[in-house]
Amino acid sequence: MNYRHAYHAGNFADVMKHMVLVALIDALKQKATPFCYIDTHAGSGRYDLRGNEARKTGEADEGVTALKAATGLPPLLWKWLETVKACNEGDDSFRFYPGSPWIAAHLMRDGDSAQLCELHPEEAANLRQLFHHDSRVHVHHRDGYEAMKALVPPKEKRGLVLIDPPFEQQEAEFRIIEKALKAAMERWPTGIFAVWYPIKLRSHVQPFHRWLATKSGAKRVLAAELLLHKDDSPSRLNGTGMVIVNAPWKLDDALRDSLRALPKLLGQPAEAEYRLTWLVEEGKDPAPVHVAHPSRSVPRR
Repeated sequence: MNYRHAYHAGNFADVMKHMVLVALIDALKQKATPFCYIDTHAGSGRYDLRGNEARKTGEADEGVTALKAATGLPPLLWKWLETVKACNEGDDSFRFYPGSPWIAAHLMRDGDSAQLCELHPEEAANLRQLFHHDSRVHVHHRDGYEAMKALVPPKEKRGLVLIDPPFEQQEAEFRIIEKALKAAMERWPTGIFAVWYPIKLRSHVQPFHRWLATKSGAKRVLAAELLLHKDDSPSRLNGTGMVIVNAPWKLDDALRDSLRALPKLLGQPAEAEYRLTWLVEEGKDPAPVHVAHPSRSVPRR
């Protein structure tokens, strides 16, 4: 595996993904009982935006850097931004960008736990060093999909699995996710599973959405997407999405205002849009997987 997230840390896809992660952890914390956070592709946990990799691509300029001085942000985006500030210990220069493991550990309570999986040896070593002082966090140098089978259900019986692979082969990765997700859901039917994916060609995403809606067996699946460009070119990252299986109650309401704000904050009005759709809603027929662009807004449910 050649993928290194340091080249992409803090880009618009990270902003959206981590905003959703903050909302999910907030939802888990509504109950006093402990929860477990499982990350299948954890990376290094924290990234230096002044490092060679980040400076080479400059992707953070269209993500976290564009938002660090923003005012009037919706509450969820503001909480995400405060988490980034905490990673920098109040330094407004935002040298460091927190990965999903850092955000989860920062927001977790004393009784909660995290299981972090990373296959790349250097990334796994960085992860261990970052959390060596935190007894709540356990790092596994192993394949995340294989580890997920062993780690679910966790002893807490409550929690979240973040599946955030590199998608070096996009269509093939979706098929791997489907197989791994199906097996994990059978072992842990009540777990929350959040899957991040890039959007280049819409035709690559549609079969995955269709599988979730008709073959996965899931009873609640929410899809959130942010598009900065039309989803018709395989040569660039046009957008980003997340599907949440067993989405917490009112998660769509928690996401809506902040997701709606991102196209204006990060994109060009003529091209950028957001989508927030229930692919599966308990007690209702699965939503059709549209080929055409849906409306930029969605009705409240």
